[in-house]
Amino acid sequence: MGRAMLRGRFGVAEDRRRQAVSAARRLLDAEGEDALSMRRIAAELGIRAPSLYKHFADKAALETALIADGLQSLYQALDAGDRGLAGIAASYRRFALAHPHLYSLMTERPLPRTELPAGLEDQAASPLHEVLADEHQARAAWAAAHGLAILEIHGRFPPGADLQAAWDALVTAFAPEKVKSQQTNADRRRDSHA
Repeated sequence: MGRAMLRGRFGVAEDRRRQAVSAARRLLDAEGEDALSMRRIAAELGIRAPSLYKHFADKAALETALIADGLQSLYQALDAGDRGLAGIAASYRRFALAHPHLYSLMTERPLPRTELPAGLEDQAASPLHEVLADEHQARAAWAAAHGLAILEIHGRFPPGADLQAAWDALVTAFAPEKVKSQQTNADRRRDSHA
């Protein structure tokens, strides 16, 4: 079999894989995680479920592909927004609220890191790391943003709560100037005890 024939077959297989991820994402966005079955996704594509197993070993592999798609979409949302911490927080919140089922799939279970494309997780986090260079501060800011987002998605705040004020407080708490000031004060305390 010639190289052109192999490339052609690979291209068709890759197209079908992308189509399956797109169909799964539409189902996930519209109906939630319970709608993700190989049978439903295949029906969306007009094929039989066993055909999907040519492209995904199992449902977990398809979910991993959805998570990868979600991380890429999150990166694009963060990268397209304002580059300051407030802009990143606003873009993160908009993404989570616009895609609550995908966001939950991406964040409410262990991340299948070894199955994701190399560098994708770092790429998704890169806009935040550009603003908060200290990885511990960036991780803490992400954890706080995730907490606010998932609580908002699940309707866990009391009625009438000013959620924008909560997001503004997060930005204020992690603003690079404040972080730098806190680090300087900690350095002074440490030096005074030396």
